[in-house]
Amino acid sequence: MDDARRFRKRSRVAVAGASGLIGGALVRSLTADGHEVVRLVRHRPRSADEVRWDPEAGRVDTAGLTGCDAVVNLAGAGVGDHRWTDDYKTRIRSSRVHGTTALAEAVASMEQPPRVFLNGSAIGFYGETGDHPVDEEAPAGEGFLPSVCQEWEAAAAPARHAGVRTVFARTGLVVARGGGAWGRLFPLFRAGLGGRLGDGSQYWSFVSLHDEVAALRHLLDRADLSGPFNLTAPRPVTNREVTVAMGRVLHRPTPFAVPAPVLRVVLGEMAGDVLGSARVLPARLLESGFRFAFPEIDGAIRAAL
Repeated sequence: MDDARRFRKRSRVAVAGASGLIGGALVRSLTADGHEVVRLVRHRPRSADEVRWDPEAGRVDTAGLTGCDAVVNLAGAGVGDHRWTDDYKTRIRSSRVHGTTALAEAVASMEQPPRVFLNGSAIGFYGETGDHPVDEEAPAGEGFLPSVCQEWEAAAAPARHAGVRTVFARTGLVVARGGGAWGRLFPLFRAGLGGRLGDGSQYWSFVSLHDEVAALRHLLDRADLSGPFNLTAPRPVTNREVTVAMGRVLHRPTPFAVPAPVLRVVLGEMAGDVLGSARVLPARLLESGFRFAFPEIDGAIRAAL
């Protein structure tokens, strides 16, 4: 029986970032299917399903990872949660790089390491792409987020060098009510205050939360898959199209627009990410046989309601 089939049987999976939007949804999905999930936590473990770690100090209780078939790292400070001050940019970078380094080194040190190390990443890897579509063959872009993503992925090297199958999930904008960019958009649009950002021509490479979790499960299941995978729906849409779709699905007017100069004043450097265009395609995911349940923006929005 191959690794993929074995993983579909009851498995033990460790998840860092289990309290986040994606991590929480992944934990619920795995648990519902009968898998045993252990959560990496920074406090003293309060139950048998918690394992302590200190990502900044590089400490992981590897004994708690014993018997794990997979380790999933989705931990990191939220990119859209705060204004990008120098201190917060340092936190964004260190929370990803230090956490990944700690887990990758822990995995590499184990006598019986897990079969797969699935590490979070982001389509920020590609930076500004304009209206030019890119897939996993494209090089890294320039700027803050591309540099963070490169260091983030490079930090997983110890696990890869130890022979552990290592996968990078380069996630797009997740369509969900409970967090992320869309978590902020839904209340505005429901109140009839939604509108395009800037001129609205920038591409948003989205993915429904349902498909995000399904893709992560697919990457865990398939023993022949490693390296980077773009977790984005196959047809990216512009911010203008997002605005129209939100109004259509929620039955609300979308009369407002936030000019680019105002966004730059309000958001600071982060405005470049909001106004930037990333037309990212999930080429490797599609080639591996994955099928999206919500490939179009309207369906992704409805799925989040």
